[in-house]
Amino acid sequence: MLVRVVLADDHVIVRQGLSLLLAGAGFDVVGEASDGHEVVRLARDLQPDVAVLDVMMPLLNGLDAGREIHQVSPRTKTILLTSRHDEQLVLEALQAGIRACVLKTYDGEDLIRAIRDVVAGGVYLSSRMSRSLVDAYRARTATPADPLSMRERQVLQLIAEGKRTREIAELLGVSVKTAESHRTHITKKLGISETAGLVRYALQRGLSQL
Repeated sequence: MLVRVVLADDHVIVRQGLSLLLAGAGFDVVGEASDGHEVVRLARDLQPDVAVLDVMMPLLNGLDAGREIHQVSPRTKTILLTSRHDEQLVLEALQAGIRACVLKTYDGEDLIRAIRDVVAGGVYLSSRMSRSLVDAYRARTATPADPLSMRERQVLQLIAEGKRTREIAELLGVSVKTAESHRTHITKKLGISETAGLVRYALQRGLSQL
């Protein structure tokens, strides 16, 4: 069976490199996206076997894009590409239904193994991530729960990216009043009213990057 894959990364040269790597390994790259919203649309329209998602993307990060892909294309297995290897990210990814987490600092064979494992029904973590998860379990460190809903995280990411309320409303397909309501709920849940504080929180949770 030819495995159909979509790729999402906001850097064109990275997507081109991944596409060549996967094609050389016998996979069929059927679509490429530069942001989270675009890859969700591709997954809905193409129903691929696998979606490879960069964790840091404009408009919608890889974790939340993965959550939405599971809704629009339940059969698609999602793989997260990241430079982070902390246990918080791994746990959030697994809880979101992500089937593999692959470190960008590893070679391409790591991603190829991840795709093959998830297509076969497994779960795959780069070895350093596995060690981080085991170390966290041994130390019994608690990961603080994220109080925000998926929609609120999307709004927070857009705030951190400098989008104004009207732009956020247009991107999410909601009214300006609804976008304002989401922001109000975010500030109440986090106890943060200033935009700078919201941006810092988004950076700490890996929802955005400078």
